[in-house]
Amino acid sequence: MAFLSTPATPQIRLWLLTAVLFLSYLCVAIALPIVPLFVADRLGLNSAWAGLAVGISFLSTVLTRGYAGSLSDRIGPKVSVVRGLTCYAFGAAICMLPALMPASPMTGYGILLAGRLLVGLGESLVVVGVIAWGISIVGPSRSGRALSLLGAALYGALAVGAPIGVFLADRSGFVGAMAASSVLPVLGLLAIWPMTKVVPVRAGDRPSYLRVIRQIWAHGLIVALQGIGFAAIGAFFVLSFHEQGWANAALGLTAFGGGFVLVRALLGHLPDRFGGLPVAIGSLAVETVGQVLIWLAPGPEFALAGAFLTGLGCSLVFPAMGREVVHIVAPHLRATALGGYSAFQDLAYGLTGPLAGLLALQAGYDSVFLVGALAAGLGVLIGLSLLLRPSGPIKANEPA
Repeated sequence: MAFLSTPATPQIRLWLLTAVLFLSYLCVAIALPIVPLFVADRLGLNSAWAGLAVGISFLSTVLTRGYAGSLSDRIGPKVSVVRGLTCYAFGAAICMLPALMPASPMTGYGILLAGRLLVGLGESLVVVGVIAWGISIVGPSRSGRALSLLGAALYGALAVGAPIGVFLADRSGFVGAMAASSVLPVLGLLAIWPMTKVVPVRAGDRPSYLRVIRQIWAHGLIVALQGIGFAAIGAFFVLSFHEQGWANAALGLTAFGGGFVLVRALLGHLPDRFGGLPVAIGSLAVETVGQVLIWLAPGPEFALAGAFLTGLGCSLVFPAMGREVVHIVAPHLRATALGGYSAFQDLAYGLTGPLAGLLALQAGYDSVFLVGALAAGLGVLIGLSLLLRPSGPIKANEPA
């Protein structure tokens, strides 16, 4: 059967990995709108407990990025992806149990948290493993394009996963939605099972994880600063519109997503052609303008234009800086470096909401977008400094 044979060309294998990443990440996205509702409505717990049930999965992801990268480098990315997909499937299945068994609310909540922690570990293993696998297929010279394509799969899953989760929960309840989340990773396992393993690069001793992070922290900081603008739109754009009394607030994420997808689709090759740093610097400059436009918008049209510009600017920063990370570390450390690099973006998304919320209470929602503009502008300055400070790859025998 054609399904059971390994895809012949690198491009086909990369597209297959992209599809697997999309399907498996739906396991994360489907749960986002329905887990807090289950905690509040079924378990009868307050919004703080509901927020923890969502956030603990992302905390698990951040804390295990280094492990996922090291596993991919030492044993191979396919092993990481297989283990991650397995964690996804079992994690989603465990999340079903509080709805199926009689238990006290806190007991059910504890079981739910265990499942969410396993889902977070699965996300870390799958995302880092697929990125490392994809880059090994196309080679470092096309790593920017691979990162653009794989990143589009993640954002695409987030975009469609939430409404799918709500639809499934309306039709078949929390159990049905979690059951679907548990089946999707199994489909991913079937798809990648015949694919050839990537043999890890053997290069003797490995530097510590902290030593690797010290080499790429500036690149990670840039992608974190970029993420503040995206997180600000996701959390506060609608609230800002409501505060101003403007209509069509829901179009903010649509405008952002339109700009983001447009650049990924048409200009995803730019990091490989011109280098990651120049592309990231130009992208951050566009994001800065977009955030300033939202901050100073005299009307909804200007704010929506700012959201669109922010999407244009955010789109290529992650693949552009990821390409730089791939080129400054030794081949046997790439997955470890990319795992640490990805954690910077996770932290930005996780911390922006609560910290910016405190700022909004004191200075209004518009102030959040001023912070987003300042963050993107700082990213431009750091990128310019990196252009003047070339870095060589980490050697395996360098001290930690």
